[in-house]
Amino acid sequence: MTRYAEDHKAATRRRILDAAGERFKRDGVDGSGIAAVMADAGLTNGAFYAHFDSKDDLVAHVVADQVRHQNERAGVDLGTPDGLFAFIEDYLSREHRDSVAGGCPSAALLLDVSRGSAATRRAYGEELVVMVDAMAALVDPEDPEGGRIAAMSLFAAMVGILQLARALPDDLADELLVRGRHDVLRQAEQLLGGRTPHDNLRMEHS
Repeated sequence: MTRYAEDHKAATRRRILDAAGERFKRDGVDGSGIAAVMADAGLTNGAFYAHFDSKDDLVAHVVADQVRHQNERAGVDLGTPDGLFAFIEDYLSREHRDSVAGGCPSAALLLDVSRGSAATRRAYGEELVVMVDAMAALVDPEDPEGGRIAAMSLFAAMVGILQLARALPDDLADELLVRGRHDVLRQAEQLLGGRTPHDNLRMEHS
């Protein structure tokens, strides 16, 4: 009976995190109330406080959860060259541009995170470092700190391109994604000492 209760509570918490992640990315944190998140999760408002102390507490957990599982959702291993190149291709694609709710938490929530609580910024930073360090190990295994900054700079370029593409008319956005994808792939190739992806360096629409 106890195991069932624990499993049920964990499943309910997961439903809330998933629903909040999609709504926060789509509508922003300020535009997403607890009632709307709980309705998305198919739960009553009263169930919220069994899992989170406040909306700020929820935001911090959602941000960490979204970044933590970003690689899993993309289905790539950032610890391999081909995985990194595939991640870039997928990230700077029309499909990702058009999938705000299901896409990258950084591209959708950076402004909310920067305006959020210290706990939210700390949670984001801790999980982002974990994600970026997988890339950093490829960039410079002998200098983890230098590799981390280089990998973070690469990721920042990707985030900025995607954010701008989402704000532009489709024709300009498509051109930006093509050029941006090409440039970021080249940057990644240089960081990896000339290693290239298999058939990935393409100057064409995906």
